[in-house]
Amino acid sequence: MIDKNKVKELALEWLADKEYFLVDASVDEENRVTVEIDHKEGVWIEDCCELSRFIEEHFDRDVEDFELEVGSAGIGQPFKVFQQYVNSVGYDVELLTADGKKMEGCMKSADENGFVVTVTEKQKVEGKKRPQMVEVDKAFGYADVKWVKNIIDFK
Repeated sequence: MIDKNKVKELALEWLADKEYFLVDASVDEENRVTVEIDHKEGVWIEDCCELSRFIEEHFDRDVEDFELEVGSAGIGQPFKVFQQYVNSVGYDVELLTADGKKMEGCMKSADENGFVVTVTEKQKVEGKKRPQMVEVDKAFGYADVKWVKNIIDFK
């Protein structure tokens, strides 16, 4: 079976001098190797092909047969690595808290400790009879959420 750590090492070696980052690498029991990369401005198919060739050059199909797929992290899929949070600053995200509450808002910031999302919610405002919709910054630790993903808007 292909070694997942070797695949990760090769992907990181290829990515070292580029603005891409590794999102995930996996190898299943049938030797299907999947490598996901990402970039702030999106992933080019030519770069996926180049990375695929680079990885393939380091394995011998006569010794072990495998299937290799290199692509971008799935659009609309939950974030897997810290850099995806950083790249989403300024964009709308959806999240599910650890206690099961869904929220939508704009990713305001992200660092090693957690992230902040600006959400709109009803709150009692002094001097107003009825609750008003106001923007509120909500801070989360990464363990406080089950998932976070970008909201795709086709408008």
